[in-house]
Amino acid sequence: MIRQGFSLVALTTGLMVASGVWAESGYTMDDPNIAVSYEEDGRYFTEDDVPTFNVTDDGKVDWLTFSGFRRYHSECHVCHGPDGEGSTYAPALKKSALDMDYYDFLDVVTNGRQRVDAADNSVMPAFGTNLNVMCYLDDIYVYLKARGMEAVPRGRPGSKEAKSDAIREAENACMGT
Repeated sequence: MIRQGFSLVALTTGLMVASGVWAESGYTMDDPNIAVSYEEDGRYFTEDDVPTFNVTDDGKVDWLTFSGFRRYHSECHVCHGPDGEGSTYAPALKKSALDMDYYDFLDVVTNGRQRVDAADNSVMPAFGTNLNVMCYLDDIYVYLKARGMEAVPRGRPGSKEAKSDAIREAENACMGT
């Protein structure tokens, strides 16, 4: 059975609601933007075929969420801060993966974005030619979604599912190995 949830769901749900985490995000675990509809070869998807995360009751994360943590911290955290929390240089991304359409997220990362006006001067560089980002874009996205929901705490996830053969093959094909 595929199960999506938080580590120690019964204990943390009350704490999260009390702390306003869910109220702040406007999402719940059964929201169609979050909820796992199906699993295919170690990847989890919403009913709209958008990648999402899966965390078991004991805190084990799916492979993409674990990989996303690693890739985010190798490529994104320098500007956007550790664990998707943001910095003085660039905004927090952990909520962006919840609020931004998946395809808009892909577009911004691939092509970059520039906002320059009287109140804003920000540039997101294009990563469309960086295989260390593009081959792992879904991984980064699901990690940020999981962080936005506080389904995974700050820091490296403690345990993970094994990498499926299909994920390994897709990675090798993308990286040209």
